Amino acid sequence: MRQTHPEPATTAVDAFTRILGTSHVLTSTRATAPYVKGNRFGSGQVLAVLRPGNLVEIWRALQVCVDHDLIVIPQAANTGLTGGSGPGAQDYDREIVIISTLRIPQIHLINDAREAVSLAGATLFELEQKLAPLSREPHSVIGSTSIGASVIGGIANNSGGSQVRKGPAFTEHAVFARVNEQGELELTNHLGIDLGEDPEQILDALQQGRWNPDDVTAPPEDTRATDYAEHVRQIVPSPARFNADPTFLHEASGSAGKIMTFAVRTRTFPQDERTTTYYIGTDSPAELERLRRTILSSEDQLPISGEYMGREAFDLAAKYGKDTFMGLKYAGSQQVRRLFALKSWANGVFAKVPFFGPTVADTIAQKTFALLPQQLPKRMLEYRDRFEHHLVMVVSGQDEEAMTRLLTEFFDDAENHGGYFTCTSDEAQSAMLLRFGAASAMTRYFNLHRKESSEMITFDVALRRDDDDWLEVLPEEIADQLSVSSYYGHFFCHVLHQDHVAKKGVDPVALKKRMMALLEERGAAIPAEHNYGRLYELPDDLEAHFRELDPTNMFNPGIGGTSPHRDWSR
Repeated sequence: MRQTHPEPATTAVDAFTRILGTSHVLTSTRATAPYVKGNRFGSGQVLAVLRPGNLVEIWRALQVCVDHDLIVIPQAANTGLTGGSGPGAQDYDREIVIISTLRIPQIHLINDAREAVSLAGATLFELEQKLAPLSREPHSVIGSTSIGASVIGGIANNSGGSQVRKGPAFTEHAVFARVNEQGELELTNHLGIDLGEDPEQILDALQQGRWNPDDVTAPPEDTRATDYAEHVRQIVPSPARFNADPTFLHEASGSAGKIMTFAVRTRTFPQDERTTTYYIGTDSPAELERLRRTILSSEDQLPISGEYMGREAFDLAAKYGKDTFMGLKYAGSQQVRRLFALKSWANGVFAKVPFFGPTVADTIAQKTFALLPQQLPKRMLEYRDRFEHHLVMVVSGQDEEAMTRLLTEFFDDAENHGGYFTCTSDEAQSAMLLRFGAASAMTRYFNLHRKESSEMITFDVALRRDDDDWLEVLPEEIADQLSVSSYYGHFFCHVLHQDHVAKKGVDPVALKKRMMALLEERGAAIPAEHNYGRLYELPDDLEAHFRELDPTNMFNPGIGGTSPHRDWSR
């Protein structure tokens, strides 16, 4: 490996300023705080947060980082739940630079909009909005779409999301930079578009969408079908999808920030002209599993999505996610993302003020929105009171008749005691917003109950597809150490998110290891779709993949419990 003789950090900051301008090189603790900490996790100091306005600026800034032997953490929306897009509390041996890509949101539609080229800061919401007038939709639609999750972030994490038919976010087509074994910065163009040879020429052409249509490779078949749809139907003793699945590891896909990805090329899909949403309730997990298997084994087209939520998750989201729910419903994701950033900044400021602490903004938001009237539709609240377990299922409009018949016959069976209703448009929107507010609601609960809590313990679990006992029942000695637990997830894929808050005095590290062992004994894969971040330890084969991508360990070192040091040294 190369021997480095870096110049002083101040020289690097000066170089960044010449490239980006003073206003886009953030160095103060206050200015960098929203970038250092994610939705739940993150800590430590950074030399700078860079906010480039184009791809060439990223390339030039990367060269400065290589010359000064700096760590680079690529970051887009910073909406992740495991801390992987910011620094952790690790023994870094170099100073850290975060490169935020949100000022580069361009999206180019190619091949008659059958594919999209999304640049470094493009979000799923923006892609969704760009495709909607063309009656098309993105490769992935996830809950975080609502609060600004990026396209490349999803690809980097092999995020699964809610789409039953589509499976994890994946592509083999990307433009990315890496540092090779000799410590040299190099650019790779595997986008399937001829953009030239010189790196800055390639990146400028990519930014501007400046290429000849004849230089673009042909698109895939235009269909809603994917291999994953048939894969998820199989009731076999293995998970349907999980982050370490080698099937979905390829360069930018599953890279977890170990390279700098400038753009990805992904499929788009014909949009369903009409959809129907069902709200299903039951008191029996076994009954819900029977329904799952009945639907997966039918000859009808699979649902678009099927989102599970336990009563505890419902209640937490209704109480502690009310501001997010109303913000998304009435103001939109862009405003909510700005409010999230403002909240993080305010909490950071007041954390340093005596008698205030790090949750002032959460407290104000919680008390303010608690004064507003109930926002959830009446039938949802009635089902909350009647049933312990809830499933929000969306199907194509053309499948409504068949699905209504299936549900009616299922619940007419004397063995089953649940029920369902077909949602109005307002009920459908409310149900999905409530479900996708469950994660942030649990974080809010923890922030407001820090005095009587030790830590959040979260799991992102891919259960076996044949697991009958899919809903976890914790041993009493573990349950007694928790103040609250919340279960929700993508039911047909058997991917569940399990969030807990440990009581004061509990050792959260030891408790998490015990709980994880129970899940792994059942054949579950962890994590399923949020990636390893700063919470989980990589398996050896995935670490080998990251070492191949990033042999000098310059990009996002320490991810998944790996070495945070230069050249992967311990």
